[in-house]
Amino acid sequence: MKLNRIGSAAAVLSVAALALTACGSDSPTAAAGSEGAETSAASGVTGTLTGSGSSAQNSAMEAWIAGFKAENPEANVQYSPDGSGAGREAFLAGGAQFAGSDAYLKPEEAEAATEVCGPEGAFNIPAYVSPIAVAFNLEGVEEINMDAATIAKVFKKEITKWNDEAIAKQNPDVELPDTAITVVHRNDESGTTENFVEYLKAAAADVWTYDVSGDWPSDIQSENAKGTSGVVSTTTSTDGAITYADFSAVGNLSTVNVKVGEEYTKISPEAAAKALETATPVEGAAENDLALDLERDTTEAGTYPIVLVSYHIFCSSYKDQATVDLIKAFGNYAVSEDGQKTAQASAGNAPISATIADKAKKSIDGITVAE
Repeated sequence: MKLNRIGSAAAVLSVAALALTACGSDSPTAAAGSEGAETSAASGVTGTLTGSGSSAQNSAMEAWIAGFKAENPEANVQYSPDGSGAGREAFLAGGAQFAGSDAYLKPEEAEAATEVCGPEGAFNIPAYVSPIAVAFNLEGVEEINMDAATIAKVFKKEITKWNDEAIAKQNPDVELPDTAITVVHRNDESGTTENFVEYLKAAAADVWTYDVSGDWPSDIQSENAKGTSGVVSTTTSTDGAITYADFSAVGNLSTVNVKVGEEYTKISPEAAAKALETATPVEGAAENDLALDLERDTTEAGTYPIVLVSYHIFCSSYKDQATVDLIKAFGNYAVSEDGQKTAQASAGNAPISATIADKAKKSIDGITVAE
């Protein structure tokens, strides 16, 4: 999906370095602390920062908040995991100072950002990278193989039984029961949904004819729940259910091995990293923005193509120095080596590359006080 949106990465990801992947101060902030972006207890960063958005990021965000608090005991970060769409809406309405989002800003959102962030608008920073699991609950079956067309037909409800021939022929050694498939999807606007259907649209275009959107197609009637935890909980409690969710959150659910080229790829952070090797900067984006487009229909063996790159969205300027200092301190902590390791230990995601981290720091350090 190629869209002109604000922001752009000035260079392509260096995945070899991967270990595997408003504005204004409506919230209270204290006097300005450090002028720079370094975070430490001695920096004097104080006040409260408010964010909203991605539920997929929630475990990582909790780890970032705890780590940041340890280094800045007089600073607080409040984050509400209401979903990517809700987070972007809150940010653009001035109700949050940053957003967590599993999709970068749409063109119309980028335009709206100039109203709350000033003429330079907002920008996207990759902060959290994780594969999206096609996760299921089927008694006695721990993993299963599916190609893109089969996954698309399952989620379109064209395949309704687990022992359907389309599934059975890809799993000759698996005893598949005559159990009904229950599709579980997100009922809130979700970047996870957008990433998942973007894969279906690219890799199974003959089957998945819907436009790419963060909202699930309204004419596919199935079970639904809010947020990552909602779909995982519903799937876990329903024999025969299948859903899509951030890999770090699927718990004991089984997962689908996705066919790429002539082989089936088991989900892992390392396989997700390979999908990022062909990621390209979003066309027409500004220098301080690191939004990326992924090649969802890759045929390279060993690649897991259903990848979620979740962003932190910041204003290019805020109305006071205290807010700027706090945003810079937290933003830089999240993308730092320490911040990424802290998140990985908590959420099991893959850390961003050193190349992207360096570019992210440069963009965050460029945040200014609005004139």
